[in-house]
Order: sequence, then structure tokens, then C-alpha cells
Amino acid sequence: MLAGIIDHTLLKPEAGERSIVQLCDEARTYTFASVCVNPSWVRLCSTILHDSAVAVCTVIGFPLGCSKTEAKIRETELAARDGAREFDMVMHIGRFKDRDFAYVEHDIAQVVRTAQTALPDGLVKVILETALLNEQEIAEACRIALHAGAHFVKTSTGFGPGGATVEAVRLMRATVGSDCGVKASGGIRDRATALAMVEAGADRLGTSSGIILLTK
Repeated sequence: MLAGIIDHTLLKPEAGERSIVQLCDEARTYTFASVCVNPSWVRLCSTILHDSAVAVCTVIGFPLGCSKTEAKIRETELAARDGAREFDMVMHIGRFKDRDFAYVEHDIAQVVRTAQTALPDGLVKVILETALLNEQEIAEACRIALHAGAHFVKTSTGFGPGGATVEAVRLMRATVGSDCGVKASGGIRDRATALAMVEAGADRLGTSSGIILLTK
């Protein structure tokens, strides 16, 4: 069950081609949902995985979310052209903290529109960076993402001050209901943690420890 909901992730800046190839080979072997890589590796992953059921996922506006909307749009266009099918974009957290919700919703909606123009079945996951938000803010961010057309809300970049928590995942699921997926990401390094996230409501897991979750 777990393999099919894991985004097998490698976003370290020092990761080179050999590591990306290995990531793709592992994803094919274990039938993970996707590989999640930085945009410059999308074309390579798409080439390697073209005949497999493993999707190629990439990150947009990563890891801070502070890029201009136009930059996020172009990044999405290029990633789709290179073969990405899923796009994990970082919400503009500073604008959100300023309660400029109209900006945040427009930012998300433009990435959703761009992804779906390129790919009718393209998925956009919005990274909230929940460790920087209180409960009220997490719920509000979920509502904004949902209204903007996002397909998933996601806890964390893995580069922020904290990762996924059961409490955040549970709140996100309660807020979006069945209208949106929930992806738990950041700090999921063992099977017990993964299962706890699923029990709390996650239907996708982002982790670089996918093989460990399945084998230990």
C-alpha cells in the first residue's frame, strides 16, 4: 500500500546525475507514485521513466515560495515541457503572513492554470510550510489553496524549520475534506511515522526514505 503513495524524493542541491538515475531506478523497482526532483532533472527523469507508471514530479518556487508569479508560471511551463506531470509549488508565505490572501490565491491559481493548460491531468500540490504557521493559519491556507484549484495541500519543503506532524496533517484533512489530497512531507524516515501520517489523513507521502519505509 505505501509504495503507491510515496513520492520518492531527492531535492538536495548536491545531488548529481548518478544519484538521479539511481532514484529513478529505485522508483521503478518499488513502483513508487513518483520521483520528486528539482526542475533541471525533469527531462532526464522523464526519459528514464517514459515506459513506466512512475510519474515525474518537480518543485516550483522552491524552497522559499517568494518567486514572482510570472517566474513560477514559466518554471511550470518548462517543467511540463520536459515531462513533469506533478508540480509541488511553495505558497508565498510572506504574503500569506501579511494576510494578502488575494495575492496568495492568484499565485496558486496561475500555477494551476498553467499546469492544466499544458496537461489536463497535471497535479498541483501547494506546500504550506506548516512549521511556520499556527493552526488557524494552516486551515486558512488550506482553504485558499482549495479555492485556487489545487489538487493537494502539502505540509513542508523539508528545508524549513520543521517537517510534517500528525497534528498538521489531521487539521489539513479536516479542512479540505474529500475535495483535495493531503501530502505529508519532511521528516518521514520510518514506517511507523509514515503509517501515522496516513492514519491522520495523508494520501501522499514525500520522503527520501521510501525504501526504508517498505523494507524495515
